[in-house]
Amino acid sequence: MKAKIKKNDMVMVIAGKDKGKSGRVIAVYPQKQKVLVEKINMIKRHTRPRGQVHKGGILEKESPLHISNVMILCEKCDRPVRVRRLQLQDGSRVRVCHRCGESLD
Repeated sequence: MKAKIKKNDMVMVIAGKDKGKSGRVIAVYPQKQKVLVEKINMIKRHTRPRGQVHKGGILEKESPLHISNVMILCEKCDRPVRVRRLQLQDGSRVRVCHRCGESLD
């Protein structure tokens, strides 16, 4: 399945504990169908100290979300939208907003 969400896209969470929040995609894991969004789905990770350099403690970091729980935010519509793929005259494909037709690439 071709991923419709790419790194650095602005997305909004549509399901789960962070529903309604939006952020930028840090990483996409297409094999697992997950995305990592900054400041969304934060978890606490308890770590042990490792030598003199790394201190132990409780770290907060992002956890991946399922790709079906996020939608791309269209800058023109200013709302979460579905994504269509159009083939241009030169043969290249671009992602476009399903609502207004604005290019997302």
